[in-house]
Amino acid sequence: MPEVKKRETAHKQRIVDLQRGNQIFETVEGNQRFKFLELGNKQLIRINLIANVIDKYVSDGERRFASITVDDGSGQIRARVFGEDFHKFDNLSQGDTIVIIGFLKSFNNELYILPEIIRKMDTKYLLIRKLEIEKSFQSFQQSQPKKQEIKVLRDEVIHLIKTAEEKEGIDKEEIILSLKTAEPQIISQEIQKLLDEGIIYEPRPGRVRYLG
Repeated sequence: MPEVKKRETAHKQRIVDLQRGNQIFETVEGNQRFKFLELGNKQLIRINLIANVIDKYVSDGERRFASITVDDGSGQIRARVFGEDFHKFDNLSQGDTIVIIGFLKSFNNELYILPEIIRKMDTKYLLIRKLEIEKSFQSFQQSQPKKQEIKVLRDEVIHLIKTAEEKEGIDKEEIILSLKTAEPQIISQEIQKLLDEGIIYEPRPGRVRYLG
């Protein structure tokens, strides 16, 4: 019996959160290819987004493609279709509220959506989705560890990275697997904070080194 490939979850996210994520690439036949978007402890490949269409572009030349720009009130992102999928944007106009389910892709470091499903929605669903995500975020915030626990975790992360200098760095996944005292999402957040503060750096996607 052939192996059944697991279908990736279509995560419900705000556009602003997608823009804050870390784009992870892999090398395939000598070329860099987008693998997933790292957001906390999530590895996003597919998303489920509700937003308003604010712009539409169609190129009906030799290489047919089209794009729409959508806005959910937190930010903007483009969705693109090519070739046989050209028709997916046929009935869309500026001002439409849509649900879009599709794969995240990246071109020239610009994150965009390759849509699988697009449906028009009543505008009220944009507010419903906003409240749904806010409720989920509040529940997550309530489960966050205390400041002292975070400080201890931060010190542990820095120690692991420092001691890995002789190996020219350590993979983020190895840090997460080594530390059993906190949730993977919390550890990923602390790693990202250290990157943002310039205490560590990423010589290549997914691997970090101590900078001090």
